[in-house]
Amino acid sequence: MVIYRARVFDTPDNPFTGGELRSGSDLALVVDDGVITERTDFDSAAASHPDAEVVDLRAGVLIPGLIDTHVHFPQVRIIGSLGRPLLEWLEHSPLPEEAKLADDAYARSVATDFLTGLTSAGTTSAMVFGAHFPGAVDALFSEAETAGLRITSGLVTSDRNLPEALLTDVETSTAAGQALIDRWHGRGRLRYAVTPRFSFSAGQELLAAGGQLVADNPGIWVTSHLNENLDEVSGVAQQFPEAIDYLDTYDRAGLLGRHTIMAHNVHPQDRELQRMAETGTVAAHCPTSNSALASGFFPLRRHIEAGVRVALGSDVGGGTGFSLFKEGVQAYFMQQLDPSGGLPLNSAHLLYLATAAGADALELSDQVGDLSVGKRFDAVLVRPAEGQPLDVGLKHAGSDSDALAKIFAMGTPADIAQVWVDGDLVKG
Repeated sequence: MVIYRARVFDTPDNPFTGGELRSGSDLALVVDDGVITERTDFDSAAASHPDAEVVDLRAGVLIPGLIDTHVHFPQVRIIGSLGRPLLEWLEHSPLPEEAKLADDAYARSVATDFLTGLTSAGTTSAMVFGAHFPGAVDALFSEAETAGLRITSGLVTSDRNLPEALLTDVETSTAAGQALIDRWHGRGRLRYAVTPRFSFSAGQELLAAGGQLVADNPGIWVTSHLNENLDEVSGVAQQFPEAIDYLDTYDRAGLLGRHTIMAHNVHPQDRELQRMAETGTVAAHCPTSNSALASGFFPLRRHIEAGVRVALGSDVGGGTGFSLFKEGVQAYFMQQLDPSGGLPLNSAHLLYLATAAGADALELSDQVGDLSVGKRFDAVLVRPAEGQPLDVGLKHAGSDSDALAKIFAMGTPADIAQVWVDGDLVKG
């Protein structure tokens, strides 16, 4: 049993529906076997558990583990390839790199780099866009099991409009996907996701094969891309003339539901938002990627008003790094600037999008997302070096909300001192 004495920020109540930041300057979180069993004042905790180990974290700020709902494992080494729109960028940067993951040894080294990136940024759970090669997905799951993170991922499938090395067929992809499900889904903190790259590169038969895997394996997940770039949207419309819209290409294949996360959705139609809300499908909002690839302004207000669940994604490597602090502040910027009428955000919104919203998106809210009694102790200690701008800002913040805003405005992975998953220290 451990008592963590800390300044704690979390958002158990959704700020988009009236919730506020929950904070305490000197709280005690009693953790037993990875579970928070008490949240109280320190004197009460110490009196109740005189033999417990005490870990004093008051030099920093303790927040829930960050949750990334869209991040590409094979793209860690091409972060920062700027200056091109989506389809041109894919051709010149990610796709050549992703082809290299056919080499299992190379894939394992990339997986190590990738998981280090997540952990260093304080990300404890993630929906990970996998690789086109079963051996590379095996490597990711194997390394993730060792790292201890909560990872949902799977084999990426495409049968057109990509380099030959990245293409597959229905029979091969289905057999490989089922083998990966049998090996990894539900093993510890790992889960499997059917992962068509996007409808632009996956025909209806291949999409339907993914839907059949979902039907045959209740509880597995689905992730893909949706409405990211106008050229992509146009290309999908041309290839699926029978579909109502982009979302419908997935819907016809049986790929929508509460276990489905669609990345981007920058250019949705109203019908698509309505259908996402009806099915419980999540939108992963990737602000730095939307900016870096000039994809557009994410219509957050329209998603929220339609009842669509939204959480943050870093979109490494379309995004500019693993930090969800950066994604949060970029979301704030983009909503401020959106000429169509963005949704003003405060620091509680940003923390919610980076933690509790991600837990809801990944159906992990019963376990993680905030630091309440009964939740697993997935947590991040933000403790900047003495005298650094964030340290100065935290010491002179006028309120807890202001302190949290400074964490998102100035925080980087260098300011994350310790990270826990299930009470186990994975960084620090």
